[in-house]
Amino acid sequence: MSSRELDAAGITDPALRAAYRSCRALNARHGRTYFLATRLLPAERRPAVHSLYGFARHADDIVDDLGSTATTGERAAALDHLDQRLAAGLREGASEEPVVHALADTVRRYAIDHRHFHDFMASMRSDLTVTDYPDLAALSRYTHGSAAVIGLQMLPVLGTVVPREQAAPHAAALGVAFQLTNFLRDVGEDLDRGRVYLPADLLAAHGVDRALLCWSRTTGHRDPRVTRALREAAAVTREIYHRAAPGIALLDPVARPCIRTAHILYGSILDALAADGYAALHRRAVVPRRRRAAVAADGLARLAAARCRHRRDRTREVPA
Repeated sequence: MSSRELDAAGITDPALRAAYRSCRALNARHGRTYFLATRLLPAERRPAVHSLYGFARHADDIVDDLGSTATTGERAAALDHLDQRLAAGLREGASEEPVVHALADTVRRYAIDHRHFHDFMASMRSDLTVTDYPDLAALSRYTHGSAAVIGLQMLPVLGTVVPREQAAPHAAALGVAFQLTNFLRDVGEDLDRGRVYLPADLLAAHGVDRALLCWSRTTGHRDPRVTRALREAAAVTREIYHRAAPGIALLDPVARPCIRTAHILYGSILDALAADGYAALHRRAVVPRRRRAAVAADGLARLAAARCRHRRDRTREVPA
């Protein structure tokens, strides 16, 4: 993390600065789309976003790292240890665990509700034992803790022009839309982990079950039934993006370009899936670099305009 961002946020303690830098590194390594969008936020808000994402990524890595040989019991123990560090960090405002140290500072600065983190950890813990979901309602209970609360954590950092509770449903929906997009893009990798995040009833409506998914994954052969199921799941996800979109206008104007860019880029993953014929069991869909650059450039232009309006409005508020 650049010193400019940390200085802008008023983060001066060396250990705390190092903790935030650790979170930024996790964001840069694992969340290319999210990291790109975060760069469109004012410098003083970026460390907070990196801390929120860094903690979530750290917990997710404990559960999902395919390169790890840890057993389920060992992963559960590591998650319990992190949960204990989290509880202590939120209580005391600091921690020896870098990602928790930065998170605790962000939570204190922005008065973020502690319940969001407890709900998140509950969903992470369920990943150790739950391997599929019978319907969208069951999946929604999981995504509340794993995704919706991420949007709710972000709201105090982004700021709103309306009471926060009015923007909250849109923020939660956007978090869920992002995660459902990831589920579609990563369906093959998740299957390698033994999990199917697509609702079983949606799959069954197209004649698809876990056995067919595994056959397609292992043999490399495609099946039109799988394609139809993934197409429908993408349509469900697009509808959630549609519900989330009005929330962008409820945010602080200088935060809107960041979230608008993330909304477009994540939605573009669905476009890439469609363009690739929904072959997500066999390869990861990638948004073309040209598309990413164009969306980022538009975001930068919108950010510059928002900052200009903000400076102009502040000038008008100064008494003559």
